[in-house]
Amino acid sequence: MKNIRIVELFAGVGGFRLGLESASNNKTKYKVVWSSQWEPGTTKQYASEIYVKHFGNKGHSCEDIKEVVDNKFDEIPNHDLLVGGFPCQDYSVARTLKQSQGLEGKKGVLWWSIYNILNKKGDKTPKFLMLENVDRLLKSPVKRRGRDFAVMLSSLASLGYVVEWRVINAADYGFPQRRRRIFILGYKKGTSLNKRLSACKNKKEWIEETGLIANEFKVEKEDCKLNEIEVGLNPVKVSSNFSKNEPKKSPFENAGVMVDGKVWTIKVESSYKGKKSVLGDFLLEESEVDDEFFIDKKDLGKWKKQKNAKSEWRVSSTGHKYKYSEGNMVFPDSVDRPSRTIITGEGGKSASRFKHVIITKSGKYRRLTPLELERLNMFPDNHTEGVPDTKRSFIMGNALVIGVIKGLGKSLRNNS
Repeated sequence: MKNIRIVELFAGVGGFRLGLESASNNKTKYKVVWSSQWEPGTTKQYASEIYVKHFGNKGHSCEDIKEVVDNKFDEIPNHDLLVGGFPCQDYSVARTLKQSQGLEGKKGVLWWSIYNILNKKGDKTPKFLMLENVDRLLKSPVKRRGRDFAVMLSSLASLGYVVEWRVINAADYGFPQRRRRIFILGYKKGTSLNKRLSACKNKKEWIEETGLIANEFKVEKEDCKLNEIEVGLNPVKVSSNFSKNEPKKSPFENAGVMVDGKVWTIKVESSYKGKKSVLGDFLLEESEVDDEFFIDKKDLGKWKKQKNAKSEWRVSSTGHKYKYSEGNMVFPDSVDRPSRTIITGEGGKSASRFKHVIITKSGKYRRLTPLELERLNMFPDNHTEGVPDTKRSFIMGNALVIGVIKGLGKSLRNNS
């Protein structure tokens, strides 16, 4: 049996690990050899505690990954696949590090920890990358649309990786949550996937049919032209020059590939004809839900007010006056559709615009329980049990839909 050794960064409570391990078969086994989870700004590391509870503390780090990379790099073992759902921040390059021929970003920007692991590994760099982020990464920052993603692509190109990406809404492929995230897969120079993507003359066909992502997550074939972009192999130049004219729209669409600093990108639409899960499939019986999750009738007005449309004048931190508007939110949430995206503020009793609220068969209104939130991310029941409910909800707001990772893992297993 072939083992694919994994380093799991920003591990949370093990979403990547659970998804990839479930994608193993009798020929290929995914095996986590090192993991890192550290929540800044808090002394109690709940996610790391849950991770260790389920998977043990061998090869697990609960320290700032930047400190580990800078001062304890030997702790990170060689591996075949690096994975992680890294926080979305400003990825701009501050300067070149002449001593190490590497790059340094702004303080606390975790993308550069990923880059520095890859750079420091040298010829032991992992063969594959599987990264996840919010889809706004493709169009950030606001004043220079697409620059941050261009910096990332150029960084990976400079290290010898080719890349394919896709924004996947989990609900489009039958999963129980409308969670839209970008998945970025990288293949190192010398691997068969790198050779195949580099040699592929029809990049549109790769994106729509033959690529690793398209192999598992089908899309409609469209009669439209690829957008071609040059990001090159110098991220410092990209950081300084990309989208300098402040375009209103990012040049990056929701799917694409990058080879040797050249990008091909196109907008795709999902194609799925299988069974679709809905919120109601994952709910507990009313008798199984604690009283604290039910909303008192006298508080319903507060909830409805939060969910209503809003239009008001606001003042920005720079003193700029602007009109803020938002539409109605469905109240209560439909149980006949996939759930809305789970957010980190899902827990707690206070009325909120974005928390889920359902109405029971007996006509009572209630919030979702942590166990139900786990199910909507496809975690095992009570995976986060043992920490406060608000923290369990926060953790699920930061998590991912495991079924998507399993699908990508199966495709990598079958095509590498």
